Amino acid sequence: MSGDSDSKIAWHRVQLKKNRDALKALETARFSMGEIARAGRTQNSLAELKRKIAESERCIAAYERQIRRPVGTDFRSLTSVSWSSWNAHANGSG
Repeated sequence: MSGDSDSKIAWHRVQLKKNRDALKALETARFSMGEIARAGRTQNSLAELKRKIAESERCIAAYERQIRRPVGTDFRSLTSVSWSSWNAHANGSG
């Protein structure tokens, strides 16, 4: 993971890792110990963690789509790119 200049994205990356770890631990505990009395609460916790993970993934994906430069280096792929948006972004107006 590289350093993010946007603190909101950095926060989402940390939350994503934390929530994935919590989801894994909760699912592991659920299957190793079984669900008896806490079935409703466990399901709510699982659903909430999955919602938070999806929200962070969407935010990170949108950010990465916005900042990603084209990876193709052949002439055809480079001619189809709107470089004016990158020039504006590099000058700080994006």
